[in-house]
Amino acid sequence: MKPSMLAKLDQLANRLVELDELLMTEGATSNMDSYRKMTREHAEIGPLVALYHQFQAAGADLAEAQDMLADPDMKDFAQEEIETARARQAQLETELQKMLLPKDVNDDRNIFLEIRAGTGGDESALFAGDLLRMYTRFAERNRWQVEMVSESASDLGGYREVIVRLVGNGAYSKLKFESGGHRVQRVPATETQGRIHTSACTVAVMPEADEVEDVNINPADLRIDTYRASGAGGQHINKTDSAVRITHLPSGIVVECQDDRSQHKNKASALKVLAARIKDVQLREQQSKEAATRKSLIGSGDRSERIRTYNFPQGRMTDHRINLTLYKLDFIMDGELTDLTNALAAEHQAELLAALGD
Repeated sequence: MKPSMLAKLDQLANRLVELDELLMTEGATSNMDSYRKMTREHAEIGPLVALYHQFQAAGADLAEAQDMLADPDMKDFAQEEIETARARQAQLETELQKMLLPKDVNDDRNIFLEIRAGTGGDESALFAGDLLRMYTRFAERNRWQVEMVSESASDLGGYREVIVRLVGNGAYSKLKFESGGHRVQRVPATETQGRIHTSACTVAVMPEADEVEDVNINPADLRIDTYRASGAGGQHINKTDSAVRITHLPSGIVVECQDDRSQHKNKASALKVLAARIKDVQLREQQSKEAATRKSLIGSGDRSERIRTYNFPQGRMTDHRINLTLYKLDFIMDGELTDLTNALAAEHQAELLAALGD
């Protein structure tokens, strides 16, 4: 293990001892904010330090076994012990490296999931609806809350554009690699000749800002227009200017929201989406810089990149970034994404570990 990593682990072990003493001090709970911060820090580094102690114990076992090599009668036994201790150390070192990897500060955030129909006309819009159902079913499996923010339905079903908010612990961590181009190959319901068509949609996964104020938005940079909502909703929704369109002039980002009858609520929702989009642009710029030093596109945030193909005639899904093909498309479209999201997370983790070794 690198000396710098050992030094970091020693520092954390000493800090844990310090926290133990502070938490046992009389009057530790007199300042509840400070007490909560200390208990949170203790909970975060405790498992890591426990693993480090196991690593140290494996090192002590290795040294003890090497000392036994000097005894001819113990040589065979000592050799077995050495191999066991080295294997244990290597395993623990890998686990420690994973725990020391920098954490994505957005991992625990709620997300805005945006799906837009692309090439393929009505079939693309239908596929956008299928993708929304896929992600909604995945959210239900994780017991997340799904909130419709904005939708633009197509004439034959599906969506030209739809935005939903997924509320749940770890939502961003599980879906952050879904951003990009999604291609579908299948025979559309409107196809009379039985020919396979290729259509596409783009997906954007954006971490929600804690508050709109977390993103620096100057009110003078916003143009806010109100208009009458279209579509379902009864007479009231069409008689009042409840729909809101917000344009962020410096970036050109436009957000529309008309799902609620209240103009105030639509404006609040639109501002949240706008903040998430601005935050997302900043995040993608950062990720693109990081990805420039890596071969993989995992986490590059490149929306134009085709990341996945859903081939219905063959019943397969292929993620082109990690060359993963799964022949269970029906289950995937029903929201069983765990194998896929785990594989993407593992590849990203492998990249980070490789970077540590450079």
